[in-house]
Amino acid sequence: MQRLFATFRSFALALGLAGATLLAQAQTPQPPEIAARAYLLLDVTAQQTLAGKNIDMPVEPASLTKLMTAYLVFDALRSKKIDLQQKLPVSERAWKMPGSRMFIDPKMQVPVDDLLRGMIIQSGNDATMALAEGVGGTVENFVRLMNEQAKALGMKNTSYKNPEGLTEPGHTTTARDLGILATRLMHDFPQYMHYYATKHYTYPGTPASNGNNRNLLLFRDPTVDGLKTGHTEAAGYCLVATAHREVPKVGQRRLLSVMLGAASENARATESQKLLNWGYTAFDAVKLFDAGQPVATPAIWKGQQNTIKLGRAEPIIVAVPAGSAGKLSTQVVRPDPLVAPIAKGQQVGTLKIALDAQPLNEVPLVALEGVEQAGFLGRAWDALRLWIK
Repeated sequence: MQRLFATFRSFALALGLAGATLLAQAQTPQPPEIAARAYLLLDVTAQQTLAGKNIDMPVEPASLTKLMTAYLVFDALRSKKIDLQQKLPVSERAWKMPGSRMFIDPKMQVPVDDLLRGMIIQSGNDATMALAEGVGGTVENFVRLMNEQAKALGMKNTSYKNPEGLTEPGHTTTARDLGILATRLMHDFPQYMHYYATKHYTYPGTPASNGNNRNLLLFRDPTVDGLKTGHTEAAGYCLVATAHREVPKVGQRRLLSVMLGAASENARATESQKLLNWGYTAFDAVKLFDAGQPVATPAIWKGQQNTIKLGRAEPIIVAVPAGSAGKLSTQVVRPDPLVAPIAKGQQVGTLKIALDAQPLNEVPLVALEGVEQAGFLGRAWDALRLWIK
């Protein structure tokens, strides 16, 4: 499961920039007509944006808000502030939450694991409130943490007013920011992504009729394994969906769609499926370099060795319009000369990838090995050679 959700932090950061990766307009396949106010399609594996509409338009996130709530709960689990078996109380405030519910009440002490299932699978506002109070102490403090985390992730156009997503003035986000959040959620907490793939869940003593995951794509497409639905009258029907499919010579290829403001529960699923299918067929995934494979082995000066290997710990994969892989070209851009010491994992250069001479993507290159400084004589000799050069 962790391998399926592996991606690069740099992709989520790049989505927050005006220069987020986009295919050259002249070469970009045109997406199908999508019946939604805004949408975004990301190739998570290739770290590229494939299509989008109104991706920076402010929208109400509805229960997609719970993606951030989950991020903070998962972070609290990672730091051991809470644990999955810990039981949290259900406050009067949580019990009286309107909208989607897990149907818990103040007589209950509910394990964090079950509250997560109630929030993610049933979209329970009561479960969400109980988790927010359990992690943040108060709902108000938890909302402050939500906004701080949004800022830290680079979600520049998001403002949270509550943890569950009910309509409230100023509670807004964008498709781009939701793409950043969803990508980082999968990257940072792969061990908890099974919650989003779960189709059915009912807490003991609550209505069994409330037990189905609202993400219809989980029941329609076996390659879909998340993430979250949302709906309010103001927001319309929303869905952040992700799928992984096996691609020859590449492995698992993951796409993520953000669908905002569809007309119905069925429409948000149908339009998301249409967008995901288009992404897989209109674009080919091409592996340029394997994980740990040197992209370049340039000379290094004043070091204990004469060369250094540059590459990525992950495979370098790009998405290109179907049938155009032969038009790819690459260029390594790096400082010259390279001078030791250089630490393993230190960014040293950039791999610029072009399609038919048009910029396609840029991938940071890091040192695949560390190079320590040479001794005094070695440094002095290389200094002389550099001076002559």
